Amino acid sequence: MDAPAPGGAAPAAFSDARGPLAGVTVIALEQAVSAPMCTRTLADFGARVLKIENPDGGDFARHYDEVVAGQAAHFVWVNRGKESVTLDLKSAAGADLLHRLLARADILVSNLAPGATGRLGLAPADLATRHPHLIAVEIDGFGTGGPLSHKRAYDLLVQAEAGVCAVTGFPGAPAKPGPPVADVTTGLYAALAILAQLCGRLRAGPGPGARIAVSLFDTMAEVMGYHLTYARHTGVDQQPLGMSSPAVSPYGSYATADGQTVVLGTTNDREWQRLARELLQRPDLAEDARFRANPGRVRHRAELDAAIGDWCLRHDLAAIQKAADAAGIGNSRYNLPSDVLDHPQLVARDRWRTIDTPAGPIPSLLPPAIVAGFDPPMGAVPGLGQHTDAVLAEWGYDAAEIAELRARGAIGSTYRT
Repeated sequence: MDAPAPGGAAPAAFSDARGPLAGVTVIALEQAVSAPMCTRTLADFGARVLKIENPDGGDFARHYDEVVAGQAAHFVWVNRGKESVTLDLKSAAGADLLHRLLARADILVSNLAPGATGRLGLAPADLATRHPHLIAVEIDGFGTGGPLSHKRAYDLLVQAEAGVCAVTGFPGAPAKPGPPVADVTTGLYAALAILAQLCGRLRAGPGPGARIAVSLFDTMAEVMGYHLTYARHTGVDQQPLGMSSPAVSPYGSYATADGQTVVLGTTNDREWQRLARELLQRPDLAEDARFRANPGRVRHRAELDAAIGDWCLRHDLAAIQKAADAAGIGNSRYNLPSDVLDHPQLVARDRWRTIDTPAGPIPSLLPPAIVAGFDPPMGAVPGLGQHTDAVLAEWGYDAAEIAELRARGAIGSTYRT
C-alpha cells in the first residue's frame, strides 16, 4: 500500500510478485485454528511465518485425525506456507532462542492457554520493554478483566456462551454451526488488526509496536449483533429456524419432486411479489394483506412455507432454479461437502491448487481474496521442526551450537522426512 501521492494523484499499483507482505516476519506461538488462521492469512499475502512448536508433538491440531495421508485435516487446512521451528520454551535456552527470533521479527501472534504468555515473559509490559518494535497480537477466549477471563475457551464453548448455539438448529434442539466460526472469525479479525497497524506504519513511518488483544467471545458477540440488538429492543429471544432466518420470509429450504433440496430466498417486498406472481403463479398470495410487507410474512411464515413447499414438491430442482433465475429470485442447491469438492463454480474458476506436505501433495483452495497481478504463494505444510536448523543458522548459530542446543533439549530432534 502506497502513501497518497502529492496533489491527490492515485498511488502506484502494488507490483511485488512476492506479495504485499513480502519482507514481513511473523513469529507464531499458536495451536488449533484461531491463531493459525490469522498467520496463514498473512502467509497467503507473502509474509514469512515461523511457527514455534513444542518438540514433544507440536501443535496439538497435528494429531486430531490422520485422514490426509496420515496428517490431520485441520492442520493442513490452516498451516500451509509456514516454517516449523521446535523450541522448548520452558527451558532457559529455548526461551532465549525465542527472544532472539523476536528481535528480528515484525509480528508476534499467540493463542496459548490463559496466563501462558506472561509466564514466558511475553506479557504486554515485557514486550514493551524488550521488543518495543513488535506488533504483538494475543488471541484468547474471553478477554482480560472479566469473571471468565481465566477459563479455557474452545470454539464450541465460546459459541454456546455467546448465544450462537441458541440461534442455530431448531427450537429445543440447539446446534453448533459446523465450521469453527468462532476460531476462524477471530483469526481473521486478528489479521485485520495487524494489517491496520502495518498500514498505519506506511503512512506515519517507523514507530513503536502495538499490543493487540482479540478474544473469541468478543468476536462472537459482534457476530451476534443482529440477534443481540433484537433481544435488547424487544425482550424476545428469537428461536432458531434451521435453514431459515428470523429476519425475513420467505427464506428457506424446500424438498423437490426429484428428491433434491432447493433453497429460495427473498430479502424485500419486491422480490416477494415476483416470487408469488412469476414463480408460484399465485397472485392471490401476492395480494393477501398478511403477506404484503415483510413483518407480516415473518408472522405468517408457516403458511408461506407450506405454499412454497407444496409447489416445489411438484417440480424438479432444475426446473425450479431455471424459473427462479428467470424471475430474479435468489436460489441455490443444498449440497453436501462431497458435492462441493468438484463444484462447477470452483472448477470453472480454477480455485484449486496443489500444495506440498510431508506426506506428499494435496489439493488446497486458493485464499478468497483475488488480487490482480498477484498469485498467492500457496506454500507447503511444514513437518514438525522441519525448519529448525535452517532458521537457527540464519539467525547466526553454527552447527556446533545447534548440536549443543539439541543435546540440551532446547530444540527438537533433527528433522527427517
